[in-house]
Amino acid sequence: MAEPLVLYDLKDHVALITLNRPQVMNAMSRALRGELVAALARAGAEQARAIVLTGAGERAFCAGLDLNEISAEPNSLAEAVTPDSPVNPVAAIGRCTCPVIAAVNGVVMTGGLELMLACDMAIAADTARFADTHARVGVVPGWGLSQKLSRIIGPGRAREMHFSAQPLDAATAERWGLVNRVVSSKDLLDQTLDLARAMAAHDPDNLAKITDLVRLGWELPLGDAMALEAERSRENYGQAQPVNLVGK
Repeated sequence: MAEPLVLYDLKDHVALITLNRPQVMNAMSRALRGELVAALARAGAEQARAIVLTGAGERAFCAGLDLNEISAEPNSLAEAVTPDSPVNPVAAIGRCTCPVIAAVNGVVMTGGLELMLACDMAIAADTARFADTHARVGVVPGWGLSQKLSRIIGPGRAREMHFSAQPLDAATAERWGLVNRVVSSKDLLDQTLDLARAMAAHDPDNLAKITDLVRLGWELPLGDAMALEAERSRENYGQAQPVNLVGK
């Protein structure tokens, strides 16, 4: 019987989801993307309070889309980036109501980098390497990389990654703010799961509200985001009148 392309485990309210094609650096075939979307939905159905996403093996978190499959089936690329597609994992991560943490082991590039940036945060092994090779392979980003990366690391650094396709080492990625922190590769999964369990210890409904508010606010101008926070806060406390946010 064939190995599943995505492994799933739920323990202590934390879902561990593992891309399982280590022989091809966890490249995302259509079948793998479908299994990943299903695993993320399963985590929601089983009321996971945090999700950790990682890749099998030591070589790679994810090398991006399966280019051999795309070459053979060009239409599969358009399907992959359609927001309501059943094989769009980035959209599926966005539907998760709990925090999603990427545990980045080894190489993460192009579509894999977009997958990482769809998560709420990333913890990287000291062996991790990061690259955007869209320009090199002749593909245009479709999962938000061209917009998110500059907002996270700044436009000049983002353009360097987009236009050069050169890799960053883990220390540089941490210094630029691409990942939250860098840890020893042997400790990566344990430390990421510890962080996820700390999140899962909170009230799940309140954590879901804060997760949603942070995600929505990040996409808005500051004034609109502040207004959104005030509105959500009033709704949460059942107040009809605006609250004074000074000192809150």
